[in-house]
Amino acid sequence: MNFQPLGDRIILKPLEADSKSKGGIVLPDTVKEKPQEGKVVAVGKGKVLDNGTVQKPEVKEGDVVLYAKYSGTEVTTKDGEEYLIVREEDILAIVKK
Repeated sequence: MNFQPLGDRIILKPLEADSKSKGGIVLPDTVKEKPQEGKVVAVGKGKVLDNGTVQKPEVKEGDVVLYAKYSGTEVTTKDGEEYLIVREEDILAIVKK
């Protein structure tokens, strides 16, 4: 991947949505929920505060995070890989293992 996010932006690789319901029914693509979980691929330098200092992001590469449902910008590379670029404020939580 040849992207470096700027400022407080973070590049995520969305994780696949479940293809089965809790009851075991296979779901077609048209009714699958949009994924809200992703793996952090790249992190910007951070948010510049009013006093000129830079606040580093709380997430790091490799973290699995939950993000707001309709946030960010979807990007597809020449290789067909899909990524999501979000601001740090759109990340809701880090998933602990």
